[in-house]
Amino acid sequence: MTIDRLGQRALDQLFFEARTFNNWQDTKISTMVLKELIGLMKWAPTSANCSPARIVFVVSDEAKEKLAPLTADANQDKIRQAPATAIIGYDRKFYEHLPKLFPHTDAKSWFEGNEELIESTAFRNSTLQGAYFIMAARAIGLDTGPMSGFDYDGVDKAFFADTDVTTNFLCTFGYGDPKDMFDRSPRFSFEEMASII
Repeated sequence: MTIDRLGQRALDQLFFEARTFNNWQDTKISTMVLKELIGLMKWAPTSANCSPARIVFVVSDEAKEKLAPLTADANQDKIRQAPATAIIGYDRKFYEHLPKLFPHTDAKSWFEGNEELIESTAFRNSTLQGAYFIMAARAIGLDTGPMSGFDYDGVDKAFFADTDVTTNFLCTFGYGDPKDMFDRSPRFSFEEMASII
């Protein structure tokens, strides 16, 4: 088997030099770029291809003013300044789409009536998809600022009312401005976070 390894430049962009940004350049994000992000992240794996993530892109000033007050004080200016914020939620009725997304077997029946399995599967896989979103953004030259620190019920009511979608986390994104960026925080060594058995 031939392994086509990414070069160092790509690894730097995705991992080693990528940072979480709090300040942003005043550069708008086009609809074409938003579609490209979804077009990339959707191909990464979820269990039984369940794909529960649902995303609202907050780009207008009106939408930013709707979202910002629902976040912690430290996050409000980040929402207002960022060119875009992704509200990454998950559809609790994701299993209704499994006949289309996973037609190999009757996967829908695995979930019907099992609220605990529905919730854990939707939350876990939408979290994965949120991480894929971050990596897709980095891959096309964008910077990201994922965050918690917000009123979950408030965001659900404001952006997902009358749906089966609930919020997982928020992620500002665009072209980062490195002003006031602190030094990169330490990470665990291999021995501190992994074992081989």
